[in-house]
Amino acid sequence: MKKQGFNPYLPSWEYVPDGEPHVWGDRVYVYGSHDRFNGHVFCLNDYVCWSAPVEDLGDWRYEGVIYKKTDDPLNPDGRMCLYAPDVTVGPDGRYYLYYVLDKVPVVSVAVCETPAGKFEFYGYAKYADGTRLGEKAGDEPQFDPGVLTEGELTYLYTGFCAAGDRSRHGAMVTVLGPDMLTIIEEPAFVMPSEPYSKGSGFEGHAFFEAPSIRKKGDIYYLIYSSIVMHELCYATSRFPTHGFVYQGVIISNNDLHIDSYKPADKPMYYGGNNHGSIEQIHEKWYVFYHRHTNGTAFSRQGCMEHIRFREDGTIPQAEMTSCGPNGGPLEGRGEYPAYLACHLFSKDEAMYTGGFGAGAWMDSRFPKITQEGRDGEKEIGYIANMTDSATAGFKYFDCRGVNRVKIKVRGYCQGAFEVLTAWKGPALGIIPVDFTNVWTEYAADIAIPYGVQAVYLKYTGNGSADLASFSLE
Repeated sequence: MKKQGFNPYLPSWEYVPDGEPHVWGDRVYVYGSHDRFNGHVFCLNDYVCWSAPVEDLGDWRYEGVIYKKTDDPLNPDGRMCLYAPDVTVGPDGRYYLYYVLDKVPVVSVAVCETPAGKFEFYGYAKYADGTRLGEKAGDEPQFDPGVLTEGELTYLYTGFCAAGDRSRHGAMVTVLGPDMLTIIEEPAFVMPSEPYSKGSGFEGHAFFEAPSIRKKGDIYYLIYSSIVMHELCYATSRFPTHGFVYQGVIISNNDLHIDSYKPADKPMYYGGNNHGSIEQIHEKWYVFYHRHTNGTAFSRQGCMEHIRFREDGTIPQAEMTSCGPNGGPLEGRGEYPAYLACHLFSKDEAMYTGGFGAGAWMDSRFPKITQEGRDGEKEIGYIANMTDSATAGFKYFDCRGVNRVKIKVRGYCQGAFEVLTAWKGPALGIIPVDFTNVWTEYAADIAIPYGVQAVYLKYTGNGSADLASFSLE
């Protein structure tokens, strides 16, 4: 029997954001940067790879460390971090890893015979005279490479453009030759930064970072993170080097813009920067993105959602869910860990997680998904600091005859958890909780209506509760 697929799709103790999924053979491989639990900055760890069978997105396998930060000749002491990478197959059939270190403006390349083996440093993207891309007079700094190889040509998309920075003009594409390093078409801008977006169609969603390229049929999809950070947007063209037109938002890591189950401007999670891409896996298309945990910007986890295409090739925005890899709702029976919450909020609304400017939450008012122990220890995640009104939402479950709900709680709390099927709906019942230093089970007879349902657990009362799991019986 296949495992159910959850968000985040990797174990709760793994922090791989900036996901670039690629299907090779009968497996999907995900490459990304590698955050550290309780890290103080982004991307502190070495690159790892995870893969899964295309027909079973609940069965992820750890492929190990594929590249160390000290493998780059510019970084022998490891003082620089490995930022978001991408991988493509060259005309020679080998796998090429493109990345940027966090303190230099050039694109590094590593190579491997297999998609998840040990990559070896190969060189730097460069002009014909040997000057490295990013260091020639007039070059803008390189950042967040996304790559696509067609025949003998590799299209390299890069860029980072903060709002208001007139020195950065937007996302760039550079065309490389068959050696995967040498430039045969110099950088050209394909998408504007915020200061240059007026009249472009990208207003309000101008390019920030994280360009990623995919092709479906004869249309190129350029996915990117906009200046509002929490959203992954996309533009399309019939050409890889020009003509991109803004089309919309594919996913937001706080579910902004969606108005089907809430007001469009209501954030349902604590958002932040976003990075990912789309990929066809076993006849379905998915968007990969990341969420923020631990009350900071520096412990991010990969998630994925099913997407669909309209007849004109455009993509409706997908909801954040707990069941994205599952291909449908989860079983409405059994115990589920609390870290699967796709919604997390309280009466004190905040759009961004700690470290992201105005409105950022950095205090004890807010709940957070976290874990015990240190980075790398296989400790199951949980939700901490659920104070009065804090709500965790889980989507979706196929409920058939659920008559009892159980929760596992600890903390200096005295109150109750309300059980709801809508974020602002009526309580179906309550489960009283009390002070305890150890994980303690509480239960109540609560009937959940038949059909596909969301489950929301809202704490009301004094003190602060931690939530480990809930069970539907």
